[in-house]
Amino acid sequence: MAKMRTALLGEIVTMAFDSLRTSKMRSALTVLGVVIGITSIVGMTSLIRGFDESLRDLFRELGPNTIIVQKFGLISASSGKTFLEIARRPNLSIEDARAIARECPAVAIIDVWLGGGPGVPPQRLFYGSERTKPIGILGATENFAAVNFVKLEMGRFFLPTEVDHRRQVVVLGQTPYQSLFPNIDPLGKKVRIGINEFTVIGVLGKRPSPGGFNIGVDDFAVIPYSVHEKFYGKVIKGSARVSAGNITPAMFRSAMIAIVPRDDAGRDQAMAEVEALMRARHNLRLDQPNDFDLATQDAALKIWDQFSQATFLALVVISSIALMVGGIGVMAIMMISVTERTREIGVRKALGARRREILWQFLIEAAFLTSTGGLIGILFGSSIGLIVHWASGFPVSLPWWSFALGIGFSATVGIFFGLFPAIKASRLDPIEALRYE
Repeated sequence: MAKMRTALLGEIVTMAFDSLRTSKMRSALTVLGVVIGITSIVGMTSLIRGFDESLRDLFRELGPNTIIVQKFGLISASSGKTFLEIARRPNLSIEDARAIARECPAVAIIDVWLGGGPGVPPQRLFYGSERTKPIGILGATENFAAVNFVKLEMGRFFLPTEVDHRRQVVVLGQTPYQSLFPNIDPLGKKVRIGINEFTVIGVLGKRPSPGGFNIGVDDFAVIPYSVHEKFYGKVIKGSARVSAGNITPAMFRSAMIAIVPRDDAGRDQAMAEVEALMRARHNLRLDQPNDFDLATQDAALKIWDQFSQATFLALVVISSIALMVGGIGVMAIMMISVTERTREIGVRKALGARRREILWQFLIEAAFLTSTGGLIGILFGSSIGLIVHWASGFPVSLPWWSFALGIGFSATVGIFFGLFPAIKASRLDPIEALRYE
């Protein structure tokens, strides 16, 4: 019995394949919508996943336990507050960082970052006849590399005495390093930042760039925060509240504070201590929300997940339209096929073919048709992703589930839209079918 069923199924599949092969042009036009839909799903999935992984690599640079205290960031941007509302928050200052170091026992390492935003315009670096494009000048403590988990490519970072005594030393990011010292050792060389001279003591390694794009993740140099205050001015706590309505440069002269908790305390305890202290320093009542952001790697990834999931859902919805158009085409062609093969169906029924065998034949034809379109779409979508990667360096990811999703979608479209024609074919009366001209 099992062998008979297997042989019958093989015969049905062969008949379905032969039927489609005799109408090559019609079959090709039928699956065009399916090909377009699956191509867009696989191609865009490969690009979105590639960008997603590269952005996650950038977030991971902070480390899983690092806490960032900032005036505003991704958390505020995703909260629905207006830009002016969050820009009016009080600035964070060096005094806030010192208070955290003094009064939060769960904190092991603390760093302060100054500059890098609209409050301090980008500067050019000069060495001999070479110069950089305008880049960000960051002020930091000796803990910058430890908190950022940024690898030093050469040299060293600041010493505490260099920070305390305002030594004019600088650690270069990859962009200024490549611009000023493409073929020579930069260590010990004197560079100018604006009109001020600094000694190069180190070079930071290349940082991950989302999508492989040149978006300036390495366009910076780091100097001691004490020197940064000397040349670019101190951050004054609360200066952002001076203006009642307009956006002023003072709104962007805020420090960022990076914190690594003690291993025996943990991140949650450190966050709770820092939040309580900052709320007390900002005189916030219990019913008032925080006027600062506490960001972690997990929080940043969670916000990005929401965006990437929404993007992927939109992609599926848009691609589904093409698949639906292809499905309607499949239904129309299968209805025409049932009409054209009415006598054939009548002969098969007269010779003993059962209703479910006719049903399965037409369902398999529809599923085979759309699955073929799905395979072609997977090939085209993968090729698009690989061509973009080869031409631009944009990272791509081709997970196995995107292929399974493409095949599953295409086969489901064929079964769903081929069901009505298959039922119609299986219910034909054999006598009436044999009389059909």
